Amino acid sequence: MEVINTSGRRKTSVARIYAAKGKGEITVNGKEYKDYFPTEILRYKVTQALVIAKSEDKYDITATITGGGLTGQAEALRLAIAKAMITVDDELRKAFKTDRLLTRDPRMVERKKPGQKKARKRFQFSKR
Repeated sequence: MEVINTSGRRKTSVARIYAAKGKGEITVNGKEYKDYFPTEILRYKVTQALVIAKSEDKYDITATITGGGLTGQAEALRLAIAKAMITVDDELRKAFKTDRLLTRDPRMVERKKPGQKKARKRFQFSKR
């Protein structure tokens, strides 16, 4: 098997991964994923697709992630890993679909409007 190259996105984060046969090491921007993602929830999100595919120790994954915060980056990485697992074994598609791992989450931050404090919050109204 050669190297599989896929990408995933969430909010403003973009994750590009390279997956190859290996011992199950996940490297994110040159660091071990457990060092890069501080909380247990984010680490679970990263490995969720591998756990469902039962291949936690079969592939080495090297990821480059840019933009956004840690949650968006973890979910972008999860989508990229799920796409890579689909290219290896198409039978996993149904299991990933039921857990919504193949759906790109379209929610983005609403833009700030002129004449307001934030997207929806307004400046305080003064009658007099």
